[in-house]
Amino acid sequence: MPRRTFDHFDLLAPWYDHAVHAPASDTLQALVGQAPRRVLDVGGGTGRVGAALLTPDRQVVLADTSLKMLQHAQAPDRLRRAGAAAEQLPFATGSFDCVLMVDALHHVHHQSLSLQEMWRVVAPGGRLLVEEPDIDRFPVKLVALAEKLARMRSHFLRGEEVAAHLARLGAQPRVERLDHTLWVIADKPRD
Repeated sequence: MPRRTFDHFDLLAPWYDHAVHAPASDTLQALVGQAPRRVLDVGGGTGRVGAALLTPDRQVVLADTSLKMLQHAQAPDRLRRAGAAAEQLPFATGSFDCVLMVDALHHVHHQSLSLQEMWRVVAPGGRLLVEEPDIDRFPVKLVALAEKLARMRSHFLRGEEVAAHLARLGAQPRVERLDHTLWVIADKPRD
């Protein structure tokens, strides 16, 4: 696991869900689809996204480096939690039907390694979803500046850069933009 330094999210954990909103549930459900039974939410923190995906027949695992964020998880009796870095996921290859990372890639230290690890744990026939603020939008540039001033280690990538990383892994990703965010979507071929 990468060495941890001061973690802003440990400090923000009690208030995070009040300040940062999850993507619209209908958009998220449409992108994830109905079929995935095993979902991994990387950088899932308090579970604001994972909880929206819970159904009686779906298992959702939150993976995050901030144990304080995981302690504040919504639906703690139904969401499994794992203290883990995106760069070194403690799951077997092909473990999940859907792996998603929402609004977190710009916070990880090694983005290409994180994308590689997420792609590794997607099962054949499964889907990887990465949602990020669209750095080409002016309001997001202001957020990036604010995070830099707060000494966060944020590094925002354009959707096409994320897609290029995934393409080098053999994925055929597509980028969709919605308001001030973008989604990079990659379906893993069946063997």
